Amino acid sequence: MKQLTIVVKPFRAEAVLRVIADLGVTACAVREAKGYGRQKGYLDRYRGSEYSAAYLPKVEITVWVTDEQATELGDKLPKVARTGRIGDGKVFVVPMAWPEPLEF
Repeated sequence: MKQLTIVVKPFRAEAVLRVIADLGVTACAVREAKGYGRQKGYLDRYRGSEYSAAYLPKVEITVWVTDEQATELGDKLPKVARTGRIGDGKVFVVPMAWPEPLEF
């Protein structure tokens, strides 16, 4: 099993979640996140004054999948999430320590 942490732009999150659901993944965690990479933030204007917004809005999706599902997601996610601009996002893949869920 693997844990995938997918960080994408907010307007791409629904498309990514559809791909995850089509694979048969039944549970995930979705969080609002902020961050930046090479784009280094942007200037914004509020009530007539400019200020620097150092962090850009992102959506972080965490799913736990089998190795086969992880490979399939790795093939499909770039096609869905990519916009062709800087800051499209990242996918982090981490192997799970316990492949079977613990029952309490």
